[in-house]
Amino acid sequence: MAKNSAPAHISAKSLLPAAINGWEMFLLDQGRSPNTVKAFLSDVRLLSKFIPPDQAVGAVSTEDLNRFFEWMEKGRGIPCSPKTLSRRITSVKSFFRWLHQYGVVTLDPAEKVMQRSAISPLPQVLSENEYETVLLAADRHRRGKKPDARPYTLVYLLLTTGIKKSECLGIHVNHIDLDGKNGPYLFVRYASPANRYKERKIELDDDWVTAYNEYLTQYQPVDQVFPWSPRRLEYLLEDIGEEAGLNKHLSFDMCRWTCALRDYQTGVEPDKIRQKIGVSKIQWRELFIKLKQLNGELK
Repeated sequence: MAKNSAPAHISAKSLLPAAINGWEMFLLDQGRSPNTVKAFLSDVRLLSKFIPPDQAVGAVSTEDLNRFFEWMEKGRGIPCSPKTLSRRITSVKSFFRWLHQYGVVTLDPAEKVMQRSAISPLPQVLSENEYETVLLAADRHRRGKKPDARPYTLVYLLLTTGIKKSECLGIHVNHIDLDGKNGPYLFVRYASPANRYKERKIELDDDWVTAYNEYLTQYQPVDQVFPWSPRRLEYLLEDIGEEAGLNKHLSFDMCRWTCALRDYQTGVEPDKIRQKIGVSKIQWRELFIKLKQLNGELK
């Protein structure tokens, strides 16, 4: 099978399970992550349980799909949150768009299915005072009898770059350039070609660089900058939050949102914030609404 085509044996007369198997091969060929493929397939296979087993993929109508989502939301008897429903609609739309794009079906029945956006609750962020308190708590570890720059290096990096947990875990020593032409920077990289659009360079603060050099001397990382499990780093953040006296749960996500909000409040252009945190223009629509809400501009 060519990478950008449907398998030759799939036609409008094929049944859903066969078409879904073909789509799985396509997604894997595109370099999609195993978790993404698993989620897509799980959503679309629910459709194959709803549609009559002898109904060909070319006979699936927009009405069939609308009835499926109505059943998913109200008739299945298993809770389906707005966010889950939105994701399942997206998966089904992607599946039929692929079938239509490569000529398996002449009309895309999912095209006219209404997408339902699910705005999740507002994230928690650090106030200005909490931000300073957290950094002071982390910095105290650098000044102790047994100096430890790790808490400050981690927390300050998250609060000033807005990177996600997975991106933080993926940083290698050679992704940090302390002698960049325009100053020190972090190169956020991805192994999967499907995520190349998320790759970006983020400027690093001089104060962070000082702590990072201390950290390098103390821990001497060879490859991964933070060679610990995700849970270990989460515990480290929680400990700093407790030492700072927070009533909130300091997390990767809280640091990410705090970084974006502080940039917005200091006048950084919205599209530069979008590029810095590495999200698509479609994802940014919802995130920007939340930023405005966090800033008190919208209710």
